[in-house]
Amino acid sequence: MRYAIVVEKAVNNYSAYVPDLPGCVATGHTIEETEREIREAIEFHIEGMVEDGLSIPLPTSTVQYIEIAA
Repeated sequence: MRYAIVVEKAVNNYSAYVPDLPGCVATGHTIEETEREIREAIEFHIEGMVEDGLSIPLPTSTVQYIEIAA
């Protein structure tokens, strides 16, 4: 499955979350580190849901960019 992630710049690091998996978040000092951490967080999150007998949400979020004139 492919889940959309959102990576945001914070003051001293980056953070990421998964819109289709509420509560699934990660942080890192670089974008690359944050992407590695969110991948692990997604796997851990899904494993926990399976152990709890919960349904795994299908990925439904998409990412689009809107260009506007400055």
